[in-house]
Amino acid sequence: MAGCRRRTWVSRAILLSVLVFQAALSLRLENTAFQDEAVHLVSGHVQIAHLLNGTPVPTDYASHFSGTPLLCPVLAALVDARFGLPGARLLSLFFMLGATTLLYAMTRRLFSERPALAAAALFAVIPSTIVLGHFASCDSAAVFLLALAAWSIVRTDRAPLVAVLLAAPVAVLAVGTKYAAGLCLPTLVVLAALVAWPHRGRRSIVRAVLLVIGLAVPILAGLHFSDVLDGVGATTTAGGHGTDGARELLWKSVVWSGPMFLTACGGAIAYARRGRMNESPSVARLGVPGGVWRALLGLLLCGTALLALGYQIHLANSVAFYEHLGFGLLSAAPMAGVGLTRLVGEHLRFPQLACVVCVASLCMGVTTSAEWFTSWPESSRLNVALRQYVTPGAGRYLAEAPDVPTYYLRDITDRTRWTSLRSIGYQDTHGAVHHGEDGYRKALADGSFDVVVLDGGATPRMEPVVAAAVRGSGKYRPLDTVSFGEDQGRDRIWVKR
Repeated sequence: MAGCRRRTWVSRAILLSVLVFQAALSLRLENTAFQDEAVHLVSGHVQIAHLLNGTPVPTDYASHFSGTPLLCPVLAALVDARFGLPGARLLSLFFMLGATTLLYAMTRRLFSERPALAAAALFAVIPSTIVLGHFASCDSAAVFLLALAAWSIVRTDRAPLVAVLLAAPVAVLAVGTKYAAGLCLPTLVVLAALVAWPHRGRRSIVRAVLLVIGLAVPILAGLHFSDVLDGVGATTTAGGHGTDGARELLWKSVVWSGPMFLTACGGAIAYARRGRMNESPSVARLGVPGGVWRALLGLLLCGTALLALGYQIHLANSVAFYEHLGFGLLSAAPMAGVGLTRLVGEHLRFPQLACVVCVASLCMGVTTSAEWFTSWPESSRLNVALRQYVTPGAGRYLAEAPDVPTYYLRDITDRTRWTSLRSIGYQDTHGAVHHGEDGYRKALADGSFDVVVLDGGATPRMEPVVAAAVRGSGKYRPLDTVSFGEDQGRDRIWVKR
């Protein structure tokens, strides 16, 4: 029952195999930059130019994506400047591999090697992990930082009470990287008290209070001395309400996380009923936490996975749902590891049950991640076509998704010269400012844009209005359509006469 060097190295070898498999699943995905990736990287380049050369920041990027523009975008842009989009995506892969490793270490500390390896294996094949491992955004960094904060809390359960403050700056950094990571802060606070309770009793409450103070002070200071609160409202809390129904969101959550979450719930129930499987008579001499403590731990870890679903149902929006699910599943993964080992039973009695769960998770992870990663248009042909008509350092352009061409053509243009179909404020020759549909019609009638690009998908309400205005203006000639790829549609390009 005592630990030994051989068991440790065998466990590490299996973990390394899991990480290699996870990397292979992520690296098999391929497509040009998604709009979120383009915004992420372009904003990073803009912030670097501002910090080094004092170049003005042309756009309020704090309202574009739900994270602080000075953190992860800058790091990703530094990698992108040297290694391009593949390098920025590889940085995300390193973050996700680090999150899996920390999950293993945390689960091993809570339980043992076997649940830790099972948790890492299940987390490695869920769609969120696979996609975020090859997606240049701030979500992978936030998942890694949350995993690091949780591991720090569990690892210091027997250390002096103030040691829990080591997790505070990491958790705050996670929230600054991705505002939605704040959903997991209450879980970290309760976890700090729970893991220390068997060793310190009521003093563990003091540990949780210290963590609350360590989290609250920098967060309140950041809210007071910056405009972060405006960014949170614009991108996370108030700006994302949609029309997606609860049934649709429930179905998506089942597709993205069903097998793993059910396994976690089963593990929480089994762990609450019995602390150990008692495979050996000597196990009976080992201490085990009480049933109430075990039930609370399972409820905490599994309940966190439901926070993302509740948040998206509140917003009635499925945008970034797969990313937010990844935050909750990171918390539920330790219990999923317990559930998988309990399915196998004592002395590996029923390995076929674990195979069913693993194969189901793997199949859903592989198919769902591939479908999602090819859900946006492949833009290489469009970028080649636009390069012929974009004037270096000049011109005005209209596009449904302007951030992608801005990223690929950033050597000859910048975001200030592009207008999207989400909002416009066009000032005519008489000084009057036009907004909405009237703004697009007036701007196109005056020939304000040199190139117009429509794909028919990003803004389905405004796209027909703009298409009709382009044709009716008489000032634009159509180019040949550029195909996205098989069954994905076509871009329509008009150039000013």
